[in-house]
Amino acid sequence: MMRFAAPLLLGSLLAGCAGGAPGPDFTPIAAPPSYAADLPPSGLAEQWWRGFGDPVLDELVERGLASNLDIDAASARLRSAEALLKAERADRLPSLDGSAEAGITIGDDRDTSATAGLFGLFDPDFNGRLAAEVRAAAADYAEAEYLQADQRRIVAAAIVSQYIEYRRSGAQLELLNQSTDLQEQTLRIVTLRFEAGLAANLDVRRAAADLAQTRARSGLIAIDRASAANALAVLIAEPPGTFAPPDGEAQGEIPDYARGPEAGLPADLLRRRTDILAAEARLARAAAAIGIERADLRPSLTIPGTLSIGDGSLGGLFSDFLIGLAAAIDIPLFDGGRRRAEVAAAEALADARLAEYRATFLDALGEVENALVSIDAYRQRGAALTEAIDESETALEQSNALYREGLASLFDVLDAQRQLIASRQSLIDSNAALASSFVAFHAAVGSGGYEAGEDDER
Repeated sequence: MMRFAAPLLLGSLLAGCAGGAPGPDFTPIAAPPSYAADLPPSGLAEQWWRGFGDPVLDELVERGLASNLDIDAASARLRSAEALLKAERADRLPSLDGSAEAGITIGDDRDTSATAGLFGLFDPDFNGRLAAEVRAAAADYAEAEYLQADQRRIVAAAIVSQYIEYRRSGAQLELLNQSTDLQEQTLRIVTLRFEAGLAANLDVRRAAADLAQTRARSGLIAIDRASAANALAVLIAEPPGTFAPPDGEAQGEIPDYARGPEAGLPADLLRRRTDILAAEARLARAAAAIGIERADLRPSLTIPGTLSIGDGSLGGLFSDFLIGLAAAIDIPLFDGGRRRAEVAAAEALADARLAEYRATFLDALGEVENALVSIDAYRQRGAALTEAIDESETALEQSNALYREGLASLFDVLDAQRQLIASRQSLIDSNAALASSFVAFHAAVGSGGYEAGEDDER
């Protein structure tokens, strides 16, 4: 498959749009020497999602990359761009068409006629337009190739994100069951104390209300779980509502990320982030468009040729040969400034593409930095929540013991329960957010994606 060597491509197109004409000024992007935040540990050489160590997830990503419909559409657009590039290259070769004509006239005298001929045309690209059109088509092909790779990056990240959400809802369901068991136990104790005359009916109602409030969350969790399952189904090209993840890891835990591939430096984004490479290809296409418009300011030369056989009669089909060769020069003289206006428009579009290219890089850099900050923050939050859960469990045990001895109110017990349940819920959400932050990080740095190599050729 043909690929761009991105730095060489952009440099050549911006250095000369066509025929040695100067292109737009281009100042290379100045990337920071390193990221502001600390990088996570690395060590894996495989695709980044394998850092979760979850074979179910690995299988889902593989299925998605093989069958996702958005990737299929991007692949079709790539094939279209490749065909158009071949068509533009064909325009630089001589063209040859043939014709044949035969007829019969019936009247007083029957008359027959026949002629055959070949018609050729060659454009030596005197003004450089054809070369610029080939470069524009090559840039379109490169963009399509990069966008196909970028779609794979997006799909892989989406599958992992939805799988994390699916696992988060599973962990929430498990927590819901644990919480209802805990609150049912409390309700039984309060009911027994009420029946023994040791507690007020108000305590029973409070405990029952807390239990009902917890049970009410099951519907919301079911919605989240179904939404994640349906999203995963679409990503792997299956009908929503029929998806079931393969058997494997327990669904009540958030997958923990271990180590991923090397993150690289900010400058590596310029050759690893496929959306940046696609923006670079669009800039290259805009630069080539300037060459196309500038070519119209110069004279053009075409060389037509003909070969005719026959003198018009059927019997003389092979009697006469006529060969014609000519040269046609088209010299632009006056168009009211239209051609120069089109050049100015192409140059302005190239300026816009350059700004978009730089903005795409800065956006990618911001995504990496945000993900790194999130990873660090959610790690600290997870540690604090783990400590909070330990303290809440101890507080609940003590409040239950004091309540049985009549030294604490039911309000103290229920409050300790709420704090414990809330802390456990927060830890699930924090662990899921931490896992999602790793997804965002590796998607942002382009791990496992396309890398423009110096050996790539157009």
